Amino acid sequence: MSNFVLIGAAGYIAPRHLNAIKETGNNLLAVMDPHDSVGILDSFFPQAAYFSEFERFDRHIDKLIRKGQKIDYVSVCSPNYLHDSHIRFGLRIGANVICEKPLVIKPDNCEILIDKEKESKNKVYTVLQLRHHPLVIDLKNKIEKSDKRHIVHLSYLTARGPWYEYSWKGDITKSGGLAMNIGIHFFDMLVWIFGPLQSYKLYEKNVDYISGNLSLEKADVDWILSTRYDKIPNDIIEQGNTTYKKITVDNVEIDLSGGFTTLHDTVYQSILDGKGYGIKDSYPSLALSYDIMKDVLRGK
Repeated sequence: MSNFVLIGAAGYIAPRHLNAIKETGNNLLAVMDPHDSVGILDSFFPQAAYFSEFERFDRHIDKLIRKGQKIDYVSVCSPNYLHDSHIRFGLRIGANVICEKPLVIKPDNCEILIDKEKESKNKVYTVLQLRHHPLVIDLKNKIEKSDKRHIVHLSYLTARGPWYEYSWKGDITKSGGLAMNIGIHFFDMLVWIFGPLQSYKLYEKNVDYISGNLSLEKADVDWILSTRYDKIPNDIIEQGNTTYKKITVDNVEIDLSGGFTTLHDTVYQSILDGKGYGIKDSYPSLALSYDIMKDVLRGK
């Protein structure tokens, strides 16, 4: 059994990390989140120590370590712009780190983390959960056996209310914008399946609606990302949904509507088995998302 601590428990993705820690048979010792809406902890680790201030959390962890308590992993689910700092904290206390995407906002910081990783002799893992989806794995295997160039269309439209703009997610300098906060999941999947990026261009460059084309080694990809309500198809809204997701490869739809809820469990088990994805694995989609973010900011 490994001992975990978690940074960031009040957000959308934290329950999947909590479930993964529990389902893989491990223990959560302590949690830090400045927001105290963390009642979800009672469903997973009701005895975990909780701190709303990082300084007190840091002191608590230091006391545990001085008493001989081993901290094996730090799970990072904090806002994107804090990932870098929290990863370094994990390495500094002698733990491995499991961090949500994006690993960092600026790709240059990956090189620093690689150095820190070597100094600490511990590992930084990133959550590339779509690489564990059975349909994505099947598609990758098919593409590897194909010599043709493929045509891909990706649309991910997910409506967000006014709160989004006022949260850190709506601040492009803190979240990295649509491409990094939402698109990076799909960019990583596409590069993993169809090979390295050759070039890209943007058609629409708005903070809440962006579209473009990726030229990959084995595919041309037209893509759209949006958080605007008016972009959701009417039939989807009539069904009571606010998210529209569609991926086609050579006009054949890939149904990724299911199978997401347990992917973090698979990610964690893979890491515990010594097979997780690290810093260098996350770099291609991170660099692409960062370039798109810069283009959106300057209206290129």
